[in-house]
Amino acid sequence: MAKRDYYEILGVAKNATDDELKKAYRKLAMKYHPDRNPDSKEAEEKFKEVKEAYEMLSDEQKRGAYDRFGHAGVDPNAGMGGGAGGAGFADAFGDIFGEIFGGAGGGRRGGPQVYRGADLKYTLDISLEQAANGFDTEIRVPSWETCDTCHGSGAKPGTEPKTCHTCDGAGTVRMQQGFFSVQQTCPTCHGTGKEITDPCKSCDGVGRTRRNKTLQVKIPAGIDDGMRIRSSGNGEPGVNGGPAGDLYVEIHLKPHGIFQRDGEDLHCELTIPFTTAALGGELQVPTLTGKGEITIPEGTQTGKTFRLRGKGIRGLRASYPGDLYCHVVVETPVRLSDEQKKILREFESSLADGGEKHSPKSESWTDRVKNFFS
Repeated sequence: MAKRDYYEILGVAKNATDDELKKAYRKLAMKYHPDRNPDSKEAEEKFKEVKEAYEMLSDEQKRGAYDRFGHAGVDPNAGMGGGAGGAGFADAFGDIFGEIFGGAGGGRRGGPQVYRGADLKYTLDISLEQAANGFDTEIRVPSWETCDTCHGSGAKPGTEPKTCHTCDGAGTVRMQQGFFSVQQTCPTCHGTGKEITDPCKSCDGVGRTRRNKTLQVKIPAGIDDGMRIRSSGNGEPGVNGGPAGDLYVEIHLKPHGIFQRDGEDLHCELTIPFTTAALGGELQVPTLTGKGEITIPEGTQTGKTFRLRGKGIRGLRASYPGDLYCHVVVETPVRLSDEQKKILREFESSLADGGEKHSPKSESWTDRVKNFFS
């Protein structure tokens, strides 16, 4: 799975200030610190994730690169992967070091530069049931495709691009800055090594046209909110014969009417009448696979949690499904008739005679309040 967005990890907006970044980092670092979560692999991974995000975004240069190019802009192993825009970033650093040390960037001096196409992102909204069971779907995404009129040359049919007069077809030019000779992308041909004097009218000399394409996507069972599926080669096409970028389908879980997901576990609120809470009984509860039954014991209080094993979701890497947790909320009756109110007052009086026997928590609370004020 591809890395999550750094701003999303810290829970801040892209225009967050340094102070907002620091506050978000401290809060999450305290929450997931290994010392506070011993033997928790999940907390350890989240702590590392939060630390990496803050280290990148707190550095002005790294943050600028990340805002322009995403993870590729700050990952030395990923390449720039940003199409022609990514090439500008690579030129600003790779070519300079190549000139000084004779290493990086030297391989691009012999001719037009080849760039990988930009990655694309597509957000797919799915239901909790779809996430639990998995499904196949089709999506339509905007993409650049080779122009049918000029077949990618950018020149009007019957004409051909000419060798760039500025760089003589190299795609790069050298600029002297003090003691350093800096190589950068040619401003005339933008690295292609060719000039188009009579551009194609269909694509305005770009060689590509914007179109929508339909893709088949398989959503695996157990996928969670924020996870991404990589569709290799379905990003934007490369420049000068470079490889195409990738398409990342990011999953967004729509809110569910009953359940809230927490990893592989599900949670729901179980509202019961106060008579059932007092007397006990059997209740049916919904699950993703049908119905389940819960035995409510006498004297059940609000906040009591019932656990149904195996009624959660089986995650992508899990061997077994999680559990369903039902959190009890005792409902107080409303809009009572005069007769019902009379019955309840008589009932209240009978409870008062029993004192702590019937209301141990209430009696304990009363004693604590008295001790507090005394």
